[in-house]
Amino acid sequence: MNKSIKGRKRILVLCIGNSCRSQMAEGFFREYKKDWDIKSAGISPVGLNPLSVKVMAEKGIDISKQKSKSVENFTDQDFDYVITVCDNVKELCPLFPGKAKYIHWDIEDPSFVGGSYEFKLKKFRETGDKIEKNILDFLREVEY
Repeated sequence: MNKSIKGRKRILVLCIGNSCRSQMAEGFFREYKKDWDIKSAGISPVGLNPLSVKVMAEKGIDISKQKSKSVENFTDQDFDYVITVCDNVKELCPLFPGKAKYIHWDIEDPSFVGGSYEFKLKKFRETGDKIEKNILDFLREVEY
């Protein structure tokens, strides 16, 4: 079982496919808290969405080497926080050992948006902005 080292938080971000929202969140957390242990996973992982990679690269964060992972890989590990980023996964989220605090952010999945490439890209950018704002707000709260 992985345990937190004093001052070093362990965070798991969950969504259904681990292709977009949770991957972006993992990238932002890793950028802002390089000394924390950050993971992301999905209930049914489907692979990294190329638009997620593009949007994060526009923000100067490379997530191209991240991989979709199953939540099953982490169910025996301790986390300080488990963050769900969609309503569907909130209902399916397993319980983790230890004293994890569960946080829920309902963020629309831009993967299901139809329309032109430019419109989809715009939705991915909006999703990235919302995730980044949530993470910055979260960091302000836990650092006080």
